Amino acid sequence: MKDKIKIFLDSDLLEKYLLGATTDLEAMQVERYIAMYPEVRDTYNELQDNLEIFAKLHAIEAPKGLKDKIQSRLKAERSGRKKFFRYAIAASITAIMFAGISTFFWNQNQSLQQENSVVSNKIKLLEENMKEQLEDVRNQFIVLNNPQTKKYNVKGNQKAKDLKAVAYINPVKKLSYINVSKLPHIPDSQCFQMWAEVNGKMINLGIIEEAGDQQKLMALPYAENAVGYITIEQKGGNHAPSLENIVANIAY
Repeated sequence: MKDKIKIFLDSDLLEKYLLGATTDLEAMQVERYIAMYPEVRDTYNELQDNLEIFAKLHAIEAPKGLKDKIQSRLKAERSGRKKFFRYAIAASITAIMFAGISTFFWNQNQSLQQENSVVSNKIKLLEENMKEQLEDVRNQFIVLNNPQTKKYNVKGNQKAKDLKAVAYINPVKKLSYINVSKLPHIPDSQCFQMWAEVNGKMINLGIIEEAGDQQKLMALPYAENAVGYITIEQKGGNHAPSLENIVANIAY
């Protein structure tokens, strides 16, 4: 029986259930295990608390003023349309006299539609970015709470003795993240940059800033025999790593 429960807990069904990603059949199995086994129920409650904390830490706020801008745009559109129809009626009565006016307002309406299209595209892009961020938060939650995740401590070499980081690698889910908790002091003209060598190709992961929180993770591209590097570069970062300035690496 204990082996049965262990196999269930080692799977990711609880995490998927919490995130609403289970099938109906999987959901029924999870609910049955929660009801039957105290160990599963305790683990579920703990994951639920962790997810609530994690969601609060990564809450994503819409850009300030977005709602007001959208309402203002919609109000302007309604106002523009009312004007258009009002002048269209007048134009139908005296078609020749107001032909130019109706054309003018048709152009105005076309311009308004184009502006609305721009706003709609911006909102769509915002939604896509939010979905990507939420997916990243979901993956982080799974990696941090999955028992199959391996944890590696990363330390700097002689050039960065105070550097401390922790890499989280899950070979089953093929997800990997790193948390850089401490960076040594360097001149303002320099910065730390993260790289990953995947399938013989060096990938620029961007400039690193000290996390200061174990929940703030940087995604690493997952691959077999991949290697992560941290280098010191000139302020603003570099397109290619300065191999002589490698201060830490992690094979995963």
